[in-house]
Amino acid sequence: MKAVDIQEMETINEAMAADGMRILCLCMRRWDALADPISPDNVETDLTILGLIGLMDPPREEAKEAVSMCKAAGIKPVMITGDHPLTARSIAGRLGILDHDRATVMTGRELESLSLEEFEKRVEHISVYARVAPEQKLKIVKALQDKGQFVAMTGDGVNDAPALKRADIGVAMGITGTDVSKEAASMILLDDNFATIVRAVREGRRIFDNIRKFIKYTMTSNSGEIWTIFLAPFLGLPIPLLPIHILWINMVTDGLPGLALAAEPAEKGLMQRPPRHPKESIFAHGMAAHIIWVGLLMAFCAIFTQAWSIRTGHAHWQTMVFTVLCLSQMGHVLAIRSETESIFRQGLFSNKPLLGAFALTFLLQMATIYVPFLNPIFKTQPLSLPELAFTLVLSSVVFVAVEIEKLVKRRLS
Repeated sequence: MKAVDIQEMETINEAMAADGMRILCLCMRRWDALADPISPDNVETDLTILGLIGLMDPPREEAKEAVSMCKAAGIKPVMITGDHPLTARSIAGRLGILDHDRATVMTGRELESLSLEEFEKRVEHISVYARVAPEQKLKIVKALQDKGQFVAMTGDGVNDAPALKRADIGVAMGITGTDVSKEAASMILLDDNFATIVRAVREGRRIFDNIRKFIKYTMTSNSGEIWTIFLAPFLGLPIPLLPIHILWINMVTDGLPGLALAAEPAEKGLMQRPPRHPKESIFAHGMAAHIIWVGLLMAFCAIFTQAWSIRTGHAHWQTMVFTVLCLSQMGHVLAIRSETESIFRQGLFSNKPLLGAFALTFLLQMATIYVPFLNPIFKTQPLSLPELAFTLVLSSVVFVAVEIEKLVKRRLS
């Protein structure tokens, strides 16, 4: 049998690994009788190399796009594998995980030689771990968390369970994952596809945005009602709203459009934002200030309507105040569909459930004014055309003001 050039074999092995292949080395040994005992030390000696086999397991096409979206969203993907360092480097390069100018590759042997304190000094600069044992994932997770990072980790084996449990979000594989890993994880990936995690992040951001919009809408609406009722007596005016009016606003005006905000599509640039700090208040980024000043603006429009109507002798002033406050909230819900983008760029029909809720609420409000048998129930009177036009103009003030606020934010960003 021809002698094997070990140097040549190593060169070929490294070349195949650099192409992203997983290498198997086939060896043989002839035995006249079965070895006794059968142990690695006894069997794995005096072997004859037959050759190398390269296995190509190309990454999914959508994985590269998912990695790119992660980076744009401020999420750093880190690859942990048991493969050869050259194989890991090649695959990570194809996926875009590895930045060849800065990122480094660390092997399990190097990781084992470092104390946790020494490793923490380097952990944020490493993008690829190769020849890593599953139990070493726990050390990686701990080091990242000690540096203040919010860590999500995937795994499928029994040995991955401690790291999955320790991670802020442990993600187990639903198809190849063991029962132990699934029990330890926070969530289970049913299709074992990394791109699904990124889609989940995008959907989570959309849901969180819509929760913020719902809170902003309802709290601003309630703030406007409170300021209106609270400030009117201090200005020498009668109580502007009756209990039935407040009940109507809270049930219809706050309810239907508020629920429709859940259907709001994701804003443009959603995955280009940096991650939100886990301890950040939901009222951050000026939301609390918005609730206060827009609530005061609603109250100002309502009280101005009341004062003007009483001063000019309009007997329907309470109906006008009721309508202004109701429709001001309708203008507000349209304007807050985005933190910065104008509704005219978003498109009126991009959230049809909200548009339907807006139209239905407007019609119901008009019914309380112009349907005769509803007048005694809601203590309203039909408004003349000039009175209705006046209330519509005052109701649009909030919408215009919030659109101006968003314009200022766009100019300052």
